[in-house]
Amino acid sequence: MLLGVNIDHVATLRNARGGIEPSVIDAARIAEENGATSITTHLREDRRHIKDEDVYTLTKTLKTKLNLEMAMAEDIQKIALEIKPHSICLVPEKRQEITTEGGLDVAGQLDKVTKFIKPLLDAGIIVSLFIDPDSEQVKASAKTGAQYIEMHTGTYSETFGTEKEEAEFLKLKNAAKLAQSLGLTVNAGHGLNYENVHRMHEIEGLYELNIGHSIISRAVFTGLPEAVSKMKELIK
Repeated sequence: MLLGVNIDHVATLRNARGGIEPSVIDAARIAEENGATSITTHLREDRRHIKDEDVYTLTKTLKTKLNLEMAMAEDIQKIALEIKPHSICLVPEKRQEITTEGGLDVAGQLDKVTKFIKPLLDAGIIVSLFIDPDSEQVKASAKTGAQYIEMHTGTYSETFGTEKEEAEFLKLKNAAKLAQSLGLTVNAGHGLNYENVHRMHEIEGLYELNIGHSIISRAVFTGLPEAVSKMKELIK
């Protein structure tokens, strides 16, 4: 499996003081140097962490791949079409949420999603849809033209170590198998950490994990090079 490192919360810390430190550009460079195969940033509509200028600079400085998380917002679609990141991951977004609370309802808005991602696909950008591990969402995703899905692992992560863990993990395993049978490449992310990530090895064909919060949290105590390297070691 590959490791995508989400650097959003480096920007969260920077924005707490409104200055330039810590640098998200330096964070991306360090993550790359220590095993990250892509850098993920979520350009939210309210710009609460990553800013437009961060994305433009990363486009010019990254040696690996930029994965741009975004909602179905026309202004952010315009930016994506301008900078042409390696990939985008379409996610749901609510202004009041602390973090993304669940997967995108592709099945309930199939036409809207299909129309929104078409210009991105036409521009040669890989499109991934962030969905819950649900068969109807997987089937709908395959109809949109997107090449990837990213399974929302939040519920699995929340139930890890409890009696509900196995049921939630089985949902991920079954969803991945279905998606692959429909020609989709499968990524996963949200809530994964150094304790629960090992079970991702049990999901056959899983391509990339996108992990941010736990890596940045560990980096506070051990440094970013060690935090990225350790996670890379756990998933390789």
